[in-house]
Amino acid sequence: MEALTDIRKRRLSLGIPLGEVARAVGRSDATLSRIERGQIRPSYDLVQSILRYLEEREGVAAPHMRASDVMHTEVVCVDASSSLSQASEVMERGGFSQAPVVDGGRVTGSISETAILRTLARPEARRIRVRDVQEGAYPQVDASCPADLLTSLLGRYPAVLVVRRGELCGIVAKSDLIRGLRGTSLRRPPGAAPP
Repeated sequence: MEALTDIRKRRLSLGIPLGEVARAVGRSDATLSRIERGQIRPSYDLVQSILRYLEEREGVAAPHMRASDVMHTEVVCVDASSSLSQASEVMERGGFSQAPVVDGGRVTGSISETAILRTLARPEARRIRVRDVQEGAYPQVDASCPADLLTSLLGRYPAVLVVRRGELCGIVAKSDLIRGLRGTSLRRPPGAAPP
């Protein structure tokens, strides 16, 4: 059974008021609120009713959106040969907590603040390169991939890379997808960092 906190996250990502879901499944606002906070354990049937309603709303919210509609087109990558200090500067400048890693123009992994922090504590940190501590690469999808399919990927990964004809053309973070599903403008001023 899906974690009850995931139900709340899905509801909020769609911008659906608590009362709307409560009415749809025949429960009070207070009952649904207590379910989301884990104060009461609902029946399996009730959870399935809530999930069905959210799935229907997800289909309504993004039936025509594609990965290309929600992606951030300025992909900031870190070179695998960079020092950890250089990588952290790039990430700090862009306001990112993680970034794809490239080696010879090909995506080979990712680097996160967590990996950098863990490594900086080691005595030999100055000599360590990004390629030595990089983590797994983010999944890649085609630009025409339906945006609603990104939800499950972003539940497991911090970002998804978007490719068009084999070329990296964008990146989707959770905030990008949430903004798209909520119908908020996806266009940012040039040079603006993603939230």
